[in-house]
Amino acid sequence: MPSSKSPTSIPNDFAEQIKTLRGQLGLTQAALAERLGVSYVTVNRWENKQSTPSALGWERLLALAGETDDEPESANTNSEADEAPPALDFTASADAIRSLAEGERLSFGHMVNPAFATEISQIDPLPHQRIAVYDHMLKQDRLRFLLADDAGAGKTIMAGLYIREILSRRLLRRVLIVVPAGLLGNWQRELATLFNLQFRIVQGQDARNTNPFTGNGSDLIIVSVDTLAGTKVFGRLREPGTLPYELVIFDEAHKLSADRGTDLRVRKTDRYKLAEAIAGITDVDEGWRLPWSAHHLLLLTATPHMGKDYPYYALWRLLQPSILTTP
Repeated sequence: MPSSKSPTSIPNDFAEQIKTLRGQLGLTQAALAERLGVSYVTVNRWENKQSTPSALGWERLLALAGETDDEPESANTNSEADEAPPALDFTASADAIRSLAEGERLSFGHMVNPAFATEISQIDPLPHQRIAVYDHMLKQDRLRFLLADDAGAGKTIMAGLYIREILSRRLLRRVLIVVPAGLLGNWQRELATLFNLQFRIVQGQDARNTNPFTGNGSDLIIVSVDTLAGTKVFGRLREPGTLPYELVIFDEAHKLSADRGTDLRVRKTDRYKLAEAIAGITDVDEGWRLPWSAHHLLLLTATPHMGKDYPYYALWRLLQPSILTTP
């Protein structure tokens, strides 16, 4: 927790103190940034010692730390302060307490081991998988990435490793994986078995009477691309109660096709229009607009170029629409 001895003096271990405070509050970097009135990137740079908090920023951190410190003291100001403290109860299960303490300890493991996810997963990643995740993907504050390794190179493994690592670091909470229908079970099984990530599969009938993207069990979702592109299910994403998914992954991304004919007219499939909406592209039809967009977008495909130049460009456009405005 940030020390309040000297509000204007920022200690050398400010990054560790900020991480500790965020852990005590149970906040993601984005949530802490919102509490402080700064951007997510600013908090990320503080914790990675890429920049130092300003005097005002540090004072806000001290104030936030002071709120947590003051809570027990404020409770003692009422008339019950003079009452005897409650008796200690030592009847709880020792195994339950041990599990709770171990879980809290592991939640800070990434601060000691930058590749912490490899130690809590049932995998032994290959060199190219480590390089992709730790040397490239995790270093990006806003991941807009096309992972186009050959078939069998372990794109699912790399995506799972990235998810496991970024969740362990508490950088995000909500993840949406969009895959072809035939791969739903494979993704759910591998994420659960190899990374202990319990994703829920959403089917079309789940959206008939309720919104499967809200409430308990909605943070980690796998859905088929055609199901999500359907009117009913996509409409659930547009509802006001649906919180943004911070990371969205499209598997077999080459199937998000758009092409341009000899008449220079661009023809987009519903799958591509879905990806445009999630990517945050604004010039889309009214029926495909979302009130939010994914901060992180990861496209997986072994065949990014299918022999036609425009579909290849259209795939890249999803990642940086404001930069790649024309072929």
